[in-house]
Amino acid sequence: MLGAGLAGLSAALAAAPARVLVVSPTPLGQGAASAWAQGGMAAALSAKDSPQRHAQDTLLAGAGLSEAVATAQLTGEAPLAVARLAALGAPFDRDAGGGFSLSLEAAHSLPRVARVGGDGAGAAIMAAMIQSARASNHIEVMEGSRARALLRDAAGRVRGAVVEQAGQLIEIAAPVTVMATGGLGGLYAVTTDPAAVRGEGLGLAALAGAEIADPEFVQFHPTAIDLGLDPAPLASEALRGEGATLVDKDGRRFMPDWDKRAELAPRDIVARAVHAQIAAERGAFLDARKVVEDFPAALTACLAAGLDPRVAPIPIAPAAHYHMGGIAADADGRTSLEGLLAVGECASTGVHGANRLASNSLAEAAAFGARAGRMAREAVDPKTEPLPVEPYPDLPPAALAGLRAAMSRDAGVVRDAAGLERLLRTIDALEAAHGRAPVLVAARLVAFAAAARRETRGAHVRLDFPGLSAAAQRTRLTLQQAERRVQPALFAAE
Repeated sequence: MLGAGLAGLSAALAAAPARVLVVSPTPLGQGAASAWAQGGMAAALSAKDSPQRHAQDTLLAGAGLSEAVATAQLTGEAPLAVARLAALGAPFDRDAGGGFSLSLEAAHSLPRVARVGGDGAGAAIMAAMIQSARASNHIEVMEGSRARALLRDAAGRVRGAVVEQAGQLIEIAAPVTVMATGGLGGLYAVTTDPAAVRGEGLGLAALAGAEIADPEFVQFHPTAIDLGLDPAPLASEALRGEGATLVDKDGRRFMPDWDKRAELAPRDIVARAVHAQIAAERGAFLDARKVVEDFPAALTACLAAGLDPRVAPIPIAPAAHYHMGGIAADADGRTSLEGLLAVGECASTGVHGANRLASNSLAEAAAFGARAGRMAREAVDPKTEPLPVEPYPDLPPAALAGLRAAMSRDAGVVRDAAGLERLLRTIDALEAAHGRAPVLVAARLVAFAAAARRETRGAHVRLDFPGLSAAAQRTRLTLQQAERRVQPALFAAE
């Protein structure tokens, strides 16, 4: 198990009684984006709601690219995933009748986000998962370790990984390898993700030959707290669900000019509006003075930086937050490579389409993570010998900083052909100087697919192609295609 966020630990627990080794680059809970998630888990938990209605909202937010079958699987299983986590000890907020207290978030047609302490869902859920994992006899945790390459046999089957721990390289063979390494927000100069979450798992899978789906679709959270911190603290979307508004430097609301849903419009629209406000030097702020007391994470982050959001609006900016693309996988985690499963943000199951619906990510991590764990439990050891492989290089800190700046500039909230071509040349130069680092591979896949998609759809905004193509088609490509600048294959969403 490469990765120890909600998806990885869900898979590890569900794989029982099979033996599982969980490889984590940081102590459990410290480097996973799951622990930083604030909004909660989206699921049809009220009498007024249904999995079908949840699916409809997901499909609408996905801008034509969400896969209907995978979406129905997620929304049908999400309530059970919430119940499982509650049974493990996740302290979801409850109403007076003992039911789940549900929040309304953008693009949901009614409240359906199970939360913890206002904006503490991720940390509380992960605490319960970590306690369960550490208490499970079938799970061994290898902290302070990271994958440096995937092992394969002569037939191309994935047979484990080369793992670095305390400066030593260790080859670990396994009948099945589950990639659960998270997204790639750390490739951007402004992100809400942990610094270590920078697409290395995606890059390693691509280097092993895995098919990649929709890498161009990166979601930017519109309300990162803009106080010069790296990573940027997050002001949860639930704040807007409870009545916080977006205003300019003069205190004027601007979202009604962009969408009739105003602050509760889909994230791509809100992020674009915030980006435009900042570019026009009108400023963008979240006025949460009336509700922020109920959101301790946002309140604490602001107070620590010297801003009291109870008396002044919060300066905000869009920040790289979630990757809808990733290793092409089905709901059970199966990828194009035998022996490799992928789950969580590093995978692309098609549920999120061009624009993730708020709080669907934790639901997917828990529901599909459990499915992948059950799939891994049934894996048969092929007993083939892994071939020798050299670990891929790291990118030096100065080069990584340059890459992050280039990604934010040229593959950020808005894009165009000139910027994306400039980004690809930057990646070429960095690779020539430092080798095929997995982070460069991940960045190349994003840039190349963004250049190839000549339309504006969901979170992918092309200034030079502002219209929507008639056909809604997903991207599927390999690293070899991206390196050779071969047009990626497109396939219709269901």
